[in-house]
Amino acid sequence: MDSKTDVNIMASAAVEAHRGPILSVIKNLIRDPFEAEDILQDVFEEFVEAYELGLAIETVGAWMTKVAKNKVIDRFRRRKIQEEYRLLVQAEDQTSVAPLDPAIQEELRQEITLAIEALPDDQREVFILHELEGKSFEEIATLTGQSMNTLLSRKRYAVLALREYLQEVYDETF
Repeated sequence: MDSKTDVNIMASAAVEAHRGPILSVIKNLIRDPFEAEDILQDVFEEFVEAYELGLAIETVGAWMTKVAKNKVIDRFRRRKIQEEYRLLVQAEDQTSVAPLDPAIQEELRQEITLAIEALPDDQREVFILHELEGKSFEEIATLTGQSMNTLLSRKRYAVLALREYLQEVYDETF
């Protein structure tokens, strides 16, 4: 086995060992089980990234718990900002907001499709299975035979690439 495989095996073992306790912490803070699973996936993505970077994490469970709590706080902050924005938009005169031109909508739809198609095959597969088909990472791992760490990394890289590509499209369009 090579060192990359060893790292993946060790990271997978850590993720599996701490899945239940970390999910419990998150569920105690957020009652929505789907949102709790999303946050758990975010924690694992961050852990895999840190692990691949070789960061020294002395107590994995404590580290994951802290990251989970921070992710929950971030969600609450994001919700508050979104609610404030929603109230601001409602307060504005709705007639001053023009709907997006259908031609621009179609162009954006095509750009999103191109962006997804431009991803490397392994990243595109994970992104489509998780985001578009709604499969969990556990289902994808079973389906593909890949470790959860590998899948989490691929999804993260796909999201980063899409975000960068689509930001450029947005900047050019608007």
